[in-house]
Amino acid sequence: MKKIITILSLFIVSISYSQAVVINELDCDTPGIDYGEFVELKSATPNFALDGYVLVFFNGSTSGGDSSYFALDLDGAVTDVNGLLLIGSDTVTPYPQVFIGENLIQNGADAIAIYQGNDYDFPEGTLATTTNLVDALVYDTSDADDTALMDLLGVTEQINEGPGNNTNSIQRNNDGSYTSTTPTPRQLNDGSGVILNALEIAVSQTQVDEGASFDITFTAQSNVDSDYSFSFIMNNQGFDTSDYTGNISLTILSGQNQVSTTITLIDDALNEGDEEPLIRFDNLPTPLIPFNNNIKIRIVDNDFVIAPFGTPVNPTFGIVSSTQPTGYYDSLDGLSGAALEQALQDIIADPTVVRAQTYTDVIDILKEADQNPENSNQIWMVYTEQGRAKLDFQTNASNIGKWNREHTFPRSLAGYNSIEADDTGDGIDIYWTTEADSLRHGNSDAHALRAVDGQENSSRGNQHYGQYTGPSGNLGSFKGDVARSVLYMQIRYNGLSVVNGYPSTTGQMGDLATILDWHRNDPPDDFEMNRNNVVYNWQFNRNPFIDQPDLVEYIWGTNVGDTWNQNLSTDTFETSSIKLFPNPITDKLYVSGKEQNYNISVFSSEGRLVLKQQVANNNYLDLKVASGLYLVKIETENNKSLVKKILVN
Repeated sequence: MKKIITILSLFIVSISYSQAVVINELDCDTPGIDYGEFVELKSATPNFALDGYVLVFFNGSTSGGDSSYFALDLDGAVTDVNGLLLIGSDTVTPYPQVFIGENLIQNGADAIAIYQGNDYDFPEGTLATTTNLVDALVYDTSDADDTALMDLLGVTEQINEGPGNNTNSIQRNNDGSYTSTTPTPRQLNDGSGVILNALEIAVSQTQVDEGASFDITFTAQSNVDSDYSFSFIMNNQGFDTSDYTGNISLTILSGQNQVSTTITLIDDALNEGDEEPLIRFDNLPTPLIPFNNNIKIRIVDNDFVIAPFGTPVNPTFGIVSSTQPTGYYDSLDGLSGAALEQALQDIIADPTVVRAQTYTDVIDILKEADQNPENSNQIWMVYTEQGRAKLDFQTNASNIGKWNREHTFPRSLAGYNSIEADDTGDGIDIYWTTEADSLRHGNSDAHALRAVDGQENSSRGNQHYGQYTGPSGNLGSFKGDVARSVLYMQIRYNGLSVVNGYPSTTGQMGDLATILDWHRNDPPDDFEMNRNNVVYNWQFNRNPFIDQPDLVEYIWGTNVGDTWNQNLSTDTFETSSIKLFPNPITDKLYVSGKEQNYNISVFSSEGRLVLKQQVANNNYLDLKVASGLYLVKIETENNKSLVKKILVN
C-alpha cells in the first residue's frame, strides 16, 4: 500500500510540474521583415523561476524533417507579476525579458515546445518527441497540417495564425484552446491581471559631439496614478559616469506620463575613440515596464589623431618606411621565371614563420591597417574612397551606412570559405600554422581584404577587375592597391592565378592586363606601405609588390625571364629628391628636385595621356584639366622615372 501511495504521489507531482508553464502566445509572422515576432510563456504562479526548462523550435518543412532548429535554455528567466515571460528580439515592444535573434521564428507548419531539460539536450536536427514534454504548439500560416509533427508531439490540433504577413498572434484561452487575434505581449490574453504601463526612451539626437549636450525623454503609454521614481544608466565598454554629467534618477509625477533630463558630455581631451553609450533602465517599479531599452547613441570624440601621411586620394610618398626585416628579399637575387616565383612564395608562405588569423580577427586588423589617415576613429573604404566610423561595422542584414570586409580576390572565384572557427576573434597571439597549400586561409588573409562600404561590396559582387572598375565618379585611388593584393594571392597560395580575360574556372581571376595597368599607374603610397606594415605585424608576411613594386614586371610584365636583383628595383631617383606641389592643386603644378629638367607626362585615372611637357627645375606645369585624380610620370634625361598621384580641385 505504501508503494502505491508513493507512485501516486510522484504521478501527481509530475502532472503539477508539467502544468507549471505553458505557451501563452505566439506571433510567428509579422508584416515586412518579421522583426516583431515573439513567443510568450505563462506560469501558473507569478514571478516563477524557469530554471530546468528549455524552449525548442521545430521545423516542419520537408527539409526540416520535424526536427529542432533552435533551443533556448530558460535557466535564470523569471516570469513577471502576471506570470508572463516575453521572448523576442530587441526590436519587439514592449521590450522582451529574454532575447532571440530577429526573424528567428519560422512561419510554419512548425512547432514550439517547452521541455524539462537543457538546450544541449536538443542539438540542431533533434526529432520532436514527447519525452520530458511540458507543453507544445503546432502552428501554421495557412499551411497544410503536419500530421507527423503533431503525432510526434502528441498534439491533436494545428493552429493557423493567418496567411503570410498577417497582423495576428496565436493566443491561448483559459480553457486551453487557441484564438488568432490582435497581439497582446506582456498582457494576459483575457485582459485581466495587473495592467502594465510601458515606458519609452527617446533621445533628441542619436549622434552627439564630445562636449555637447542632449536630452533624454521618458514617456509612459498612459498617465500614472501616483509618483513613480526610477533610474537609468548609460555605461557601455569604456563609457561611464566620468564621461558625462546630468540627472539619471527621475520621477514621473502623478497624473503625468513624461519626464526629461539633459545629459552633458565631458570633453576630456583624451583620444578614446568614438563611443556608444547604451541608455537602459536600472530599475522600474511595477506597473512600469520598458517599452524599449538599450538605446544606443554615438559620442563623436573630437580628439582623434591625424597621421603624418595622406589618404589614397591625397597620397604621400616616402614618409612611411617598410618594416621588412634586413635581408627579407635577399634570396630572390639572381633568380628569374619560375625559380623567382618559388623563392618569393618560400618567403611569404613559410610555414615556420607565417601566421593565419581568423576571419573575425580581420575586423581588428582592418581597423588598424585601413585606418583613415585624417581621422583615427574612422576606417578608409576602398572603392568609395572615403572615411567611415570604425563603430559602423556591419553586424546584421542591413548594410546601409555600414562597412564590412571585401575580398579583393572573391571567395567564389578562389574557392575558399569560412569555417566555424572563423567566427571567433582570438587576437594576435592565437593563430594557425599556414603554408602555400593552405588555400582556406586565403579567406582571412588581410593582405587581400579591405574595409569597404557594405552596399558597394554587394555591387561589386564577384566581378573580375576590368568588369568592375569602381563606383561612378571614383578617382581610381584604389586600383593599384587591389591589383597588388590579387597578384600577392597568386604567389601566396597554390591553386590561385591571375589571368587575362574574365575566367569562370575556380581559382582564376582576371583581368591580368587591367590589373597590370592599374599597378603601373597607381604606385604604392604611404597608406599602402603602412597597411603592409600593420598586416605584417599580425601575419608575419608582407606583400612584396608593395615593398618591391618592380617585381611585378619580372613575374607578369615587361621583364619576364630577366634576372632579378634588388638594386634594379630601386634604380630610380628617391621620392624624397623630387617634389610636386601643391597637392591638391588648382592649375599650377610646381616641380622641384635635383635635376635641371624633367619630362612630365600626366595621365587621367583611366590611363589616358592628357599632357606631356618638359619642365625646368623649380618651375611649374600649367595644368588646366577637369577635377579629379591624375598620375604624373616624372622622367629624367638619364631615363630614371617615378609616378606620383595628384588631386586637381
